[in-house]
Amino acid sequence: MSNAPHPGIASVELDEFQYDNRIVRNFAIATILFGLIGMLVGLLAAFQLVFPDLNMDIPYLTFSRIRPLHTNAVIFAFVGNGFFTGLYYSAPRVLRTPMWSPVLSRFHFWAWQFIILAAAITLPMGLTTSKEYAELEWPIDIAIAVVWVSALINLIMTTIHRRTEHIYAAVWFYIASFVTVALLHVVNSVALPISLFKSYSVYAGVQDALVQWWYGHNAVAFFLTTPYLGLMYYFLPKAANRPIYSYRLSIVHFWALIFLYIWAGPHHLLYTALPEWAQTLGTVFSVMLIAPSWGGMINGLMTLRGAWDKVREDVVLKFFVVAITAYGMATFEGPMLSFKNVNAIAHYTDWIVAHVHVGALGWNGFLTFGLLYWLFPRLYNRPLYSQKAATFHFWIGTLGILFYTIPMYWAGWVQSSMWKEFTQEGLLKYPNFLETVTQLAPLYFLRSVGGTLYIIGFVVMIYNLWMTALTGKFVASETARAMPLSAIWHAPKNEYWHRRLLERKPLALTVFALVAVAIGGMVEMIPTFMIKSNVPTIAAIKPYTPLELQGRDVYVREGCYVCHTQMIRPFRSEIERYGEYSKSGEFVYDHPHQWGSKRTGPDLHRVGGKYPDSWHYNHMEDPTTMSPGSIMPRYAWLLEDDLDTSTTGAKIRAMQTLGVPYEKDYDKVANADLHRQSKEIQARLKQSGIKANENKEIIALIAYLQRLGTDIKAEK
Repeated sequence: MSNAPHPGIASVELDEFQYDNRIVRNFAIATILFGLIGMLVGLLAAFQLVFPDLNMDIPYLTFSRIRPLHTNAVIFAFVGNGFFTGLYYSAPRVLRTPMWSPVLSRFHFWAWQFIILAAAITLPMGLTTSKEYAELEWPIDIAIAVVWVSALINLIMTTIHRRTEHIYAAVWFYIASFVTVALLHVVNSVALPISLFKSYSVYAGVQDALVQWWYGHNAVAFFLTTPYLGLMYYFLPKAANRPIYSYRLSIVHFWALIFLYIWAGPHHLLYTALPEWAQTLGTVFSVMLIAPSWGGMINGLMTLRGAWDKVREDVVLKFFVVAITAYGMATFEGPMLSFKNVNAIAHYTDWIVAHVHVGALGWNGFLTFGLLYWLFPRLYNRPLYSQKAATFHFWIGTLGILFYTIPMYWAGWVQSSMWKEFTQEGLLKYPNFLETVTQLAPLYFLRSVGGTLYIIGFVVMIYNLWMTALTGKFVASETARAMPLSAIWHAPKNEYWHRRLLERKPLALTVFALVAVAIGGMVEMIPTFMIKSNVPTIAAIKPYTPLELQGRDVYVREGCYVCHTQMIRPFRSEIERYGEYSKSGEFVYDHPHQWGSKRTGPDLHRVGGKYPDSWHYNHMEDPTTMSPGSIMPRYAWLLEDDLDTSTTGAKIRAMQTLGVPYEKDYDKVANADLHRQSKEIQARLKQSGIKANENKEIIALIAYLQRLGTDIKAEK
C-alpha cells in the first residue's frame, strides 16, 4: 500500500514516536502460559474418557466441569491473548503510530488476565450459565464487555490518529472482530441475576437456542477466524517478504465474509425444534460461506507463489502454510456439515469434535506458533535459539493434529452408524447407548496420544522461546518516524472507491461493518421473537416445581449438558431409542435451554419415568452399578451435600419476572411444596431399600430428571 507524500511537501518535518513492545511481550507470555494450561486441561479431559477414574471423585475435576474450562481457556486465554499479541505489534506499525492510550492498553492486558483467572476459578466450582462458549456468570460477562469495548475504543482512536492515508486490510479484520464480538456477547449474555454467582437467561427454549448459536457459531467466526485473518494479512507478507497476493480479493473476502458469517448459526440446530425457515437460512448462508472463506485461503497461499523454496527452509512459513491449509479445510467442511443429509450423520458425534480441532489446532494453534517464532527474535534482538527445535515442533505438532482428528472422524462414523442401524426385524441393532461408548475407547486413546504429541511440541517451543529471550536483549521500544497524516492526505481523482469511502474513514468502516453483521441476526431473531406461531403453545406444559427447578440448577452446575442432549430429532432411530421427538413448545420455561451439542451419553429429553428413582440414585452414586462399562464420573457428593433451599424464593421470583406463570406470592410457599415433593421421592427410595435424606441435592436432581419429557406424554 503506497503512502507517497503529495508533491511539494518534501520539506515537512517527520514525527518521531515509539512502538511499545512491552505490551506485546506481556500478551505473548500470557498466550504461552494459558495456552499450556488450557491444553493440559484438555488432555486430562481426553484421558478421562478413556480412564474414568481420572475424575478422582472430586467435584472440581470431573470431565463435565473441566471441559468448559478447557474450551474457555483455549479460546479466550490462548487464542485471545495470541490475537492481542499480534494486534499490539501489527496495528501500530501499519498505522504508523503508537497505540492511542497506553493506559487502556495496560488495562486491557491486566483486566483480560483477571477475567481468565476468574473463569479458571468459577467454572470448576460449577458456576456456569451452561450456554456453550458463554458459560461465565453475569459479573464476569459485564467485565468482559467493559474490557472489550475499552480495547475497541483504543483501536479506533489509534486508527483515527494514524500517519498513513489508508487503513490496511489487517485492521479491517481487527475492527470487525471487536465490533461483532461486542454485539454477540452483549445480546447473548443478557440475564436476570438472582445472586452474585447465579443468573437465568432472559431467553427461553427455542429463542434461547437461536440466540446461543447465533453467538456460538459467530464466536468461532469473529473470535477464532476474523482476528486471525487479520494476523495472516500482516504476518504472512512480513515473514515471506512479499506483498499480499490480491488487494481486491482482500476487499471481497472481508465484506462477503463478515456479512455471510452472521447468518450461519442455525445450522447448529438442524432437525431440532427451531422453525424450519430459520434452519434453511442457516444452511443457505453456510454454503455461500465457502466462497469468501476460500478467497481468504487463496489470497494467503498465493502470496507465497514463487517462494516455495523459502517455505521449505523457513519454519515460520511452514507453520503459516499448514495453518492456512487447515483454515481452508475447516471452512470447506463447515458448509458441508450444514447440508441436512450430512448433518444428520455428523451432529452430536465426535465428527464435530474433529472438525473443531482442525481449526483450533491447525488454524489457530499453528498460526500462533508461527507468529511467536517470528516475533521473539525481533523482541529480543537475536536469531531464534534453535531452528532444529522449531522444526521438530512443527513435525510433532502436525503429527499430533493427525493423531487427534483422524480417530475422531472415525469415531463420528462409528457413533452415527451404530445409533441408526436396524436389524432385519426392524429393531434397533444397538438399543443400549453404552454399546456405542465402549466401541470408542481405542479411538479416544489415540486422540489422547495426539493431544500429548501436540503438547510436547508446545513445550519444546516454550524452551526455544525462553532460551531466545534469555540469550537476547529485550527491545522495550522502537523508534520510528513518519509524516503526519495532514501532510500526506490527498485523494487522486481516479482512486478506487473502497479506498476513498472506507479506508480513509475508520468510523465509517466501523459503522458499515456493524451494519453488515447486524442484518443477519436481526432477520433471524426478530421473527422468532415476535411471531407467536414460531413457538406454538402446548397447554400441557407446566412450569417446573420448586424442587425440579432446584434440581435443574444442580444439573446445570454439574455440567450434565456437556455430555447429554435434550433434543430428540424426528428420525426413526431416535424416536425408537428415546421416544416422541421434541416440540418447540416444550421448552418455553427453560431459562436457558439444555439442548446440548454432543452425545457422549444418551439424550435425556424423555428420560422422565423411564427408570425408578432408585436407578437414578444408584447411577449418580456409581454409574457402573447401573451401566457396567460406563465412563460417566461418579457424583457421590450429591448424596451428601444439602440442597440450599434459601434461594428457592428468589429463583421463583426471577422466573415470574421472565414470564413463567407461577401463582402470585408463590415464592413464599414454594419451599413447602419443595419439601412435600422431596418427601415423596424419599418414600419411594425407601421402598426400594435406599435410606436417603430428603434434604440432599440428589433428591432435587432426581425430581428434575423424572420430570423431563413427561408433560407431552400426558397430552397424548
